Amino acid sequence: MKRVVAGAAAALLFTGAGIFWWQSRAQGDEVPVVASPPPAAPIDELPVGDSGLKGAPPPMPPSALPQTREQKRFARYDRNRDGIITRTEMLSTRTKAFQKLDTDGNNLLSFEEWAVKTSDRFGEADIEDDGRLTPAEFATTAPKKAAKARCDC
Repeated sequence: MKRVVAGAAAALLFTGAGIFWWQSRAQGDEVPVVASPPPAAPIDELPVGDSGLKGAPPPMPPSALPQTREQKRFARYDRNRDGIITRTEMLSTRTKAFQKLDTDGNNLLSFEEWAVKTSDRFGEADIEDDGRLTPAEFATTAPKKAAKARCDC
């Protein structure tokens, strides 16, 4: 019994010490508030620079670095551009496909709903109606690539 009481007292002592240590660290991290300078008065004229070279073209801005295929793929999933893909962001690209399969709209995909869509897809691909797909028939089941939107710039 004495060991239990001593253990509980030691646990309380360590917890209290940890809380005091944590509070002292939090107080040391405070950043002093500094008043910001007043905004500068607006300038009516554009500044004129002297590059030292007469007739020289202005410097060009740096070009963007080309992204790798994986970086582009990552950027498509990272909707809020925080550098991390959450489960919601990962699944958000598949919601339209899921809604096409969910015919009764209850947000649950039953085996029957999946089987009907798959059977219909097989039936459309089986041109010879023999219950088998040849390589040419199977090629028709490949997902269609979406046409790239043309820019109306």
